[in-house]
Amino acid sequence: MMSESASPATPDATTPSRAIANPGAHLRLWVTSLGILAADLWTKNWAFASLDPVEPYHAIPRVLDFHRSLNDGAVFGSLTGMVGLFIVASGLALVFVVSLFMSSDARQRSLHIGLGLILAGALGNLYDRAFMKADVIELTSGVRRIGIRVDPPPGWEDPDSTLWMARWPDGGDRRPYRKSEVAAERNQGVVRDFIKFTPRFPAWMPKLAGRDIWPWVFNIADAALVCGVGLLLINFWTDRRRHLRDAGPPAE
Repeated sequence: MMSESASPATPDATTPSRAIANPGAHLRLWVTSLGILAADLWTKNWAFASLDPVEPYHAIPRVLDFHRSLNDGAVFGSLTGMVGLFIVASGLALVFVVSLFMSSDARQRSLHIGLGLILAGALGNLYDRAFMKADVIELTSGVRRIGIRVDPPPGWEDPDSTLWMARWPDGGDRRPYRKSEVAAERNQGVVRDFIKFTPRFPAWMPKLAGRDIWPWVFNIADAALVCGVGLLLINFWTDRRRHLRDAGPPAE
């Protein structure tokens, strides 16, 4: 016969609970991801509909500009043209986010926010690569041009020897390129960027004076990815310290 003192234990405040079954954890993840995703897509649409295609908008003079730019590669313009690889990598990132959330503790609030940021960043740039198509040409000089391939103007002589490109997405500013100078051309998904930090290294720093401290143009999805990964690293570091502390000194 079971005694009264042997009744099943009830969870207390220290008992871990899984995030997958916790409404608050879901709220943190999905509100963060959907809110940042909406902000990313809206600001990209605003930038390419409202900003001047050539002249930057000085949001904060000498600190922050808004400047339209298209990226046919990954972070910092690397791995250009490998759209299929980027889409697969985004899919793997989404699987990683969901699996890590399912195995996390409901009390890991900053981890859930970090996962929401990564989810929003991955989805924001994945949307662009899937639906924002542009023409990319690579010249024999190594220069790349991103825009829209257009027909030559009426009356243009020998149109077969010239490739005409226009600005994406409105088709303005037509420019000709001799096909003999075009090494490769492709139509692919591109990512819309528009945020540019403008501070420069001071004059007293040798070899860096006058150069941009942050030379890349980015978007809200990129910023969310960086912040989300930072929060994950902080969580992993604090969890490791906690585990080492709880384990105590190694036995002699």
